[in-house]
Amino acid sequence: MSNTIENVIIIGSGPAGHTAAVYAARADLEPLMYEGFMAGNVAAGGQLTTTTDVENYPGFPEGIQGPQLMDEMRKQSKRFGTRIKTETVAQVDLSRRPFRIRTESGDEVQARSVIIATGATAKTLDLPGVSRLWQKGISACAICDGALPLFRNKPLVVIGGGDSACEEALYLSKFGSEVHMLVRRDQMRASRIMQQRVQDNDKITVHWNTLPVEVLGDELVSGVRVKDKHSGEQRDITAGGLFFAIGHQPNTAFLEGQLESDEVGYLITEPDSTRTSVEGVFAAGDVKDHVFRQAVTAAGSGCMAAIEAERWLAEQSD
Repeated sequence: MSNTIENVIIIGSGPAGHTAAVYAARADLEPLMYEGFMAGNVAAGGQLTTTTDVENYPGFPEGIQGPQLMDEMRKQSKRFGTRIKTETVAQVDLSRRPFRIRTESGDEVQARSVIIATGATAKTLDLPGVSRLWQKGISACAICDGALPLFRNKPLVVIGGGDSACEEALYLSKFGSEVHMLVRRDQMRASRIMQQRVQDNDKITVHWNTLPVEVLGDELVSGVRVKDKHSGEQRDITAGGLFFAIGHQPNTAFLEGQLESDEVGYLITEPDSTRTSVEGVFAAGDVKDHVFRQAVTAAGSGCMAAIEAERWLAEQSD
């Protein structure tokens, strides 16, 4: 283990992590970032590296490719002096100070403060056609992708029966010609008001007791094969897009419960703050946000985390 004690270590390399890195570096904190190596089966840069056109991030009126956006953020972090290691953090010890961080390769470092920005992974189903057609008509974020030309004026399918699925279906109804919701039971888990909004929308059709079987299409999604849960009968729904809305899994397993979290695993922070239940540890981005989950909100909270870490470190040295 290195005897050097880092001022701040940033775990994660999405918009939250890189924004935190830029602010921390400009504050002369000399941040060290562990960007991860296929952590959560996603490349360094987070979920945006699996996205094609990003049209809702400010400053890019013509849009930008997700991987390109993350590459630009990475360059900016390095320009201001952030040291970036392409390793995945396997374990942290937040029970003593300085904090200990160990990587999958076995390296161990110490830190006065830590910013957790490991994001959340969208849940999908391992159906035939999903891996082949991912980002070719398949998405896990309607707000991110629903307005793209690829999905406009086409029938769309949403898988899920919770509030998020209802929200996604309602949002997609603005762009698609019609929206089919696949609900595996005879009722939704969504709140009553969200269910009512779906039922009142003429462009949304709910398919009860219906399971997706296969995603159809050659170069792009052309439909979804579904099965009636009770009869076993299969049929095809014509669709130009498929959206998974079955939840997200925050990437917090490596913390082993050392920080307060909700029942799903999202880190809990103080109101209007990124401070976690352990002093000197901050959380930013989708790892703590189960509501918005947008690149711009993640970046904003990364800014907050770096500023709060800087102020906290200054207080410790007073």
